[in-house]
Amino acid sequence: MKPHQLQESSAQFNESGFTIIESLVAIIVVSILLVAIAPVLVISTATRVQARRVELATEAAKALVNGINSKIVSDPTITVTLTADPTRKVSTSTSDYLLSSALVPTTATKNTLYCFNKNGSLTNPSCTSDLFYIQAIRLAVSGSDPDKGQGYRLGIRVYRSDAEFDSLTAANSGKKAATFTGGLGDRKAPLLEMTTEIVRGQSSYSALCSRLGGCQ
Repeated sequence: MKPHQLQESSAQFNESGFTIIESLVAIIVVSILLVAIAPVLVISTATRVQARRVELATEAAKALVNGINSKIVSDPTITVTLTADPTRKVSTSTSDYLLSSALVPTTATKNTLYCFNKNGSLTNPSCTSDLFYIQAIRLAVSGSDPDKGQGYRLGIRVYRSDAEFDSLTAANSGKKAATFTGGLGDRKAPLLEMTTEIVRGQSSYSALCSRLGGCQ
């Protein structure tokens, strides 16, 4: 073999070797980058899913309130009577003490909840939901007439269909499932917690104050 042929073979061999090494380095760099950004992608996707879940839970709660107001949906049968707390200013409180003091549902009482399904139907009681369970409570203040023939205060909690009813943690803390999550979300807390007024006929300021436990 001539000298120049040996040089050409050696050059080709060296070029092939460098190409393989460069490919391996590129694969390693890409792998490191994927490992680094994977948690960010997971958190971003999980948070987006949870935010959408909370949005749908809000729509479900609105559907229930509209149904009760229009008398298409029956009024809740659960009534919780609590002692008025004059130290709480309901208008400025971040959590309504009337609702945050009410008990959360359990597996034994799950059949008293409203079911909101993927097809948009709202049923109660003794139903099985494939989207949300809604706990609706008539909130009353001891020593007052909560209705006065003009309505009542309604407390609402919306839970996932796969909520862990025997280990819920929102009983007295007003805790709600966080929108920001890096996993499947908290199945032990409601997606939404809210209170509203169900008005029957012509309401009045004094009746509203009575249902709130006093106005300040």
